[in-house]
Amino acid sequence: MPTLTAAQRREIERLEYDAFLAQCPSRQLLDQLSSKWVTLLLCALHERPHRYSELAREVAGVSQKMLTQTLRTLERDGLITRSVEATVPVTVTYSITDLGESLFVVVQHLKRWAESNMPAVHRAREAYDEAVLAPTTR
Repeated sequence: MPTLTAAQRREIERLEYDAFLAQCPSRQLLDQLSSKWVTLLLCALHERPHRYSELAREVAGVSQKMLTQTLRTLERDGLITRSVEATVPVTVTYSITDLGESLFVVVQHLKRWAESNMPAVHRAREAYDEAVLAPTTR
């Protein structure tokens, strides 16, 4: 294998995407996708297309600002589509794309894991708090 210049190595790294590399663009995507709102919105949109107000009701606790930001990010990344119908008032519907469906397969498991393992996580937190935090208060 021939010796590569630093510029050639950077170009290869840029094309291969390795999230362990500090400058890899996939890190930004991972940061966005790790949001609880992304997981919950993709799960909701997997069921069926939703209007904005339906999503706001279904995903309890999301602020209008976070809902809007997350929907825009998902649309920009090609994970959802936004359809506008010229009605009075205007009707906007959000749907999951094929790319979004491929991510849904992953986040659905994460959501289910979190829901089914919360009792074990609560027990672990209590044990940790007793072992680590309690001795410092004595």
